Amino acid sequence: MMRLHTREEGGAAAINLTPLIDMVFILLIFFAVNSTFVKFPGVDVEQPVAKTATVQQASTILIAVTASGEVWIDKKKVDVRRLRGVVEQMLVESPDASVVVLSDEDARTGVVVEVIDQARLAGAAKVALAAAEPEQQDQ
Repeated sequence: MMRLHTREEGGAAAINLTPLIDMVFILLIFFAVNSTFVKFPGVDVEQPVAKTATVQQASTILIAVTASGEVWIDKKKVDVRRLRGVVEQMLVESPDASVVVLSDEDARTGVVVEVIDQARLAGAAKVALAAAEPEQQDQ
C-alpha cells in the first residue's frame, strides 16, 4: 500500500546574508578611500565669464572673494591678513592641493590680487582664478 505525503519535508529556507553584508562594506570602504573631498567657501559669488575657461580637475582649497571685499574659506569669513596661515594649515593636511580663487564679478582687483599673493606665500604651488564658462548658444 502506498502512502501519500502531504506534509513538506524540512523547515523554512534561510538565506545567508553575511557575504552580501561583507560586499557592501567592501564597496563602502572602496568609495570612501577613492573619493575626494572639496571644502566649499560658504558664499555664492557671480563669477566673470571667460571664453578660455577650462575645467580644473582636483581643486581642493576654494577661496571666495565677494563684491564687498569679504574673503571666505571653508564656510568661514577670514581676514585677508589671516588668510596665509589658514591656507598653510590646509596645505599641511593635503600638500598637493591646488588653490582656486572664486572672485565675484564686481570684486575689487586689489583684494583678489592680495588673496592670490597670500595663497602663494602660504606655499601653494598651483593657484588659479575661477571663471564661468560662457553659455553655448545653438546656431
